[in-house]
Amino acid sequence: MIQTIGSSSIAVALALTLYGVVAAVVGVRRRRPELLRSAEAVAYTNFGLLSLATLAMVYALVTHDFSVSYVAQVGSRSTPLFITIISLWSALEGSILFWGWVLAAYTAAAVYLNRERHGSLVPYALTILLGVGAFFYLLLVGPANPFGTRWPVPADGPGPNPLLQNHILMAVHPPLLYLGYVGMTVPFAFAIGALLSGRLDDTWIRTTRRWTVAAWTFLTLAIVAGMWWSYEVLGWGGYWAWDPVENASFMPWLTATAFLHSVMVQERRGMLKVWNLSLIIATFLLTILGTFLTRSGIVSSVHAFTAGSIGYYFLAFIAAILVFSLVVLAGRSQELRSAGNLDGVASRETVFLLNNLLLSAFTFTVLLGTLYPLVAEALRGVKVSVGAPFYNRMTLPLCVALLFLMGVGPALPWRSASRETLRRQLLPPLAAAVLVAVASVAFGVRQVYAVLAFAFGAFALVANLREYGTGVRARMRAHAEGPLTALRHLVAANPRRYGGYVAHIGVIAMAIGIAASSTFRMERDATLRSGETVEVPGGRFALRFDELWALDEPQRFVVGAYMTVLREGREIGRLDPRLNFYRGNDQPIATPAVRTRPDLDIYVNLMAFERDGSSATFRILTEPLVFWIWLGGGIIGLGAAIALWPGRRRRAALMTDPAIPAGKGGER
Repeated sequence: MIQTIGSSSIAVALALTLYGVVAAVVGVRRRRPELLRSAEAVAYTNFGLLSLATLAMVYALVTHDFSVSYVAQVGSRSTPLFITIISLWSALEGSILFWGWVLAAYTAAAVYLNRERHGSLVPYALTILLGVGAFFYLLLVGPANPFGTRWPVPADGPGPNPLLQNHILMAVHPPLLYLGYVGMTVPFAFAIGALLSGRLDDTWIRTTRRWTVAAWTFLTLAIVAGMWWSYEVLGWGGYWAWDPVENASFMPWLTATAFLHSVMVQERRGMLKVWNLSLIIATFLLTILGTFLTRSGIVSSVHAFTAGSIGYYFLAFIAAILVFSLVVLAGRSQELRSAGNLDGVASRETVFLLNNLLLSAFTFTVLLGTLYPLVAEALRGVKVSVGAPFYNRMTLPLCVALLFLMGVGPALPWRSASRETLRRQLLPPLAAAVLVAVASVAFGVRQVYAVLAFAFGAFALVANLREYGTGVRARMRAHAEGPLTALRHLVAANPRRYGGYVAHIGVIAMAIGIAASSTFRMERDATLRSGETVEVPGGRFALRFDELWALDEPQRFVVGAYMTVLREGREIGRLDPRLNFYRGNDQPIATPAVRTRPDLDIYVNLMAFERDGSSATFRILTEPLVFWIWLGGGIIGLGAAIALWPGRRRRAALMTDPAIPAGKGGER
């Protein structure tokens, strides 16, 4: 019964989607509004059908219906209920189903919020959204069908991958990633819709700005959550390993970040039209490439799924989208010529152009390092490894340069800055950078890029905070307001601008945390008997091993160690690193114990133990300022939320613009 409901829902959705593509194209070209309305109805109906299929799969997982192939693959009677539910996205077929549901939700929402606006732009965008949906529904009825029948029906299943059961962040990271990945389909669809319809002004940008910012925010939070998961689960004490699947999520983030900056140049000066369209197309293609890398099995990663034939479908889809997009873009190239020019080198436009060049170089470097081993193996039959040394050597100069531009951009005006403006705006940040650089060297920092990261981080922080200070002082003088009231009104008047500055501060916090934790990380291994103490690297703390303990849970057997954190002989905390032995898994999965404080993390991993509990071996690390990485991610999310909030001027426009039907909204 569950198989019938799930499979039928997806099959009907595929048939309706194919009809919707034809109806939307014919309706807009022949001016048949009834066909356009039927295509919009397809978007709403598909959301209902994919919701039904997704709920059917969740029901099958919760009721342990092992006759369903996906449940037999990832389900287990011993798995806790919460883990059972989120195992929906723990393997290939379920993740594609969840992807299809999110895409159907985005499609329905985008159509509903823009259903009476922009003439032919929305029908063409709907055509692209439905076309992308058709590809994923085709996968679900073909090579990634989660509702296949398993016979004979097993009595139990293996459960999801132990790594995915070991931390609550697996309930957070994948959904955020899908919301970010799939969300980039909306601006892509409207960009192609603009090219197909000939609406080559800024309409598609204004329509999708909030969609793009929202998708970028989800992708940012997904990357930070993935870093946190790696730090808390894998036991190596790091948070970014330049793993191919990590890179796959990072590349579209880089191009989307470039787009969010360069699009302001188009809105303000009418420049970079072709470049912005190219960036949003590249962002969408990189999300599909990331999905291909994760789900084709061609890369070895703790994040990747097993091999299968689905990779060929993705390669064909990527090729088709690339060729189609380039042909459509080339066909409109003459109409997309920009009339604007740079008025001066010292201008915000120039900074945004440099920002885009650096982000593009960053993307190309990561893409090259990710794909080169795959191409080398395919063409020459040799295995080549591209590791962290390559990425660090190539990207660290780009990172510090981007930090510097993050401070220069807000300080410069549009068009051109006078020498007096440059002196007034840049001198305080430069003084802060020099002061921090000298202090870093005085405190023993010898790595050049670490010194530059700290210095340019200070430069960018002061430059962005000064924008708030300048605006608040101006409002206080003009309106006789207190500082907090002035700040609130300042942000409310232009949330896009000041939310962007908050996001900059979050990026700066993350950069400082990464530079400090990488530069000053220390570790040591120690084998301790019960009651013995070891000095934590750095000498500020000590750890006492108290005892081992064990716990038999339904899905695993857990061995842990009680440890006491000491400072100058005083007990200030407890840690309990663990090893988890999952049923049917040969290797134990570590759960490190982390004592996180704003200044320093103490990270302890249980490596081995004697069966009688008399002694155990630990790996102990100290990493300063890791806390600021996670806090920085939250600050970025806050800044994005502020930027998404309608400003006062925009809300007033929505209330008075006769072209916008009441209750329909404006920028979406």
